[in-house]
Amino acid sequence: MKSAVETLNPTRVRLTVEVPFEELKDSLDAAYKKINQQVTVKGFRKGKIPARVIDQRFGRGAVLEEAVNDALPKFYTEAVNEAEVNPLGQPEVDITELKDGELLAFTAEVDVRPTIEIPDYSGIEVEVDAIEVTDEDVEKSVEQLRERFASTNPVERAAAEGDVVTIDLQAKVDGEVLPDGVADGVSYTIGSGELLDGIDAAVTGLEAGGEATFTSELKGGSAAGKEAEVTVKVTAVAARELPELDDEFAQMASEFDTLDELKADSRKRLENMKQFDQATQAQERVLEKFLEIAEIPVPEKLLEDEINTRKHNLEHHQLGQMGLTLEKYLEFQGKTVEEFEAETKEQAVKGIKTQFLLDELVSQEKLNVDQEELTEHLMRRAASSGMSPDQFAQAVVQGGQVPMLVGEVARGKALAVVVEAAKVVDTNGNEVDLSDEDEEQATETVEAVTGEAEVAEDK
Repeated sequence: MKSAVETLNPTRVRLTVEVPFEELKDSLDAAYKKINQQVTVKGFRKGKIPARVIDQRFGRGAVLEEAVNDALPKFYTEAVNEAEVNPLGQPEVDITELKDGELLAFTAEVDVRPTIEIPDYSGIEVEVDAIEVTDEDVEKSVEQLRERFASTNPVERAAAEGDVVTIDLQAKVDGEVLPDGVADGVSYTIGSGELLDGIDAAVTGLEAGGEATFTSELKGGSAAGKEAEVTVKVTAVAARELPELDDEFAQMASEFDTLDELKADSRKRLENMKQFDQATQAQERVLEKFLEIAEIPVPEKLLEDEINTRKHNLEHHQLGQMGLTLEKYLEFQGKTVEEFEAETKEQAVKGIKTQFLLDELVSQEKLNVDQEELTEHLMRRAASSGMSPDQFAQAVVQGGQVPMLVGEVARGKALAVVVEAAKVVDTNGNEVDLSDEDEEQATETVEAVTGEAEVAEDK
């Protein structure tokens, strides 16, 4: 077999391949065997029809077509390996010559990973928010904890802001009660904003047994996004009582003996959360700078596939679970279709470039992923998917996705290398040391950019 490679542009090549006919022998034998099992010729047992009879009855062309289709993937793979290119996706194959007994020639155009030169990232500088926890932040945190320990007591009066009411709901659209538009015994805190728009005003001032009707746009269910006439009946009113903020509350709500100790712990937890957010912000901004200083061409077909994948995931997974259409989602977001298309393309381009750049850095720095790192990542992914680690691991292995997980971890390690080399200062002018940050956090940052789709390499 002879092959040659022609670079069409930085992300696409054309392979030209010539195969001596004798190298098709195995595929020709397989083609005759396959046709033998599929056809019947009078006077011959099934599977025992001579090749010359098959040629006469069904045409040599049918045999050649079957043989070529069987052989092409093998010859294409050999040509790819010989040319030392990294193909992305499936090739566009064109058979240019097929001479029976002499020669098979074909071309294969395919997108390839571009050659990327890693820029000097040691000079990257970014600014992040300073870690500041105010007394107000601490008080708000303690107050949220206090809310969780609130008790309710039935009252015989009109419902007011902050009260917990038990209500029955009935929703009608165009005068018809919706199949999923009836709910009884719903507990609702007035002012929480957790149910329908307009319900707070409707129930405020009603006593047990009171009823009101209002219109509201439904947020979910069979008529999501439609205007509905909602009837609400209050069956009970209860006042919420918050516990006193004292040492007794601290002992009830935590492992601490005093309120001061509880507040100190709240401050520490808030600082840790802000530190995590600061590290994520640093990683995102360093990655932005890294992408800015690198030249990364993006294959058109790969970009088209990535855009379609992102749209599909949004429409059929995320929005589908919420009972929303893309049109209604865009309406809620206040975006036009054109703005959505542009935003999706921008995100797809960034995701592809991030994968290319970090994968190249992984290769350049010879970054490896050990079993412990892979297991830790698998555990986190399992938790986020709602599956047990064993179930998730089984699904990953069966789906052949172990290399994908390894790639995710490796990219996180590559980003951590860049972040460690960068200069990060906070808004107060203090330099931030991120050398001890968890590489798994960097992996999460990369995942948020690259999305669910992986750049597939096919040979």
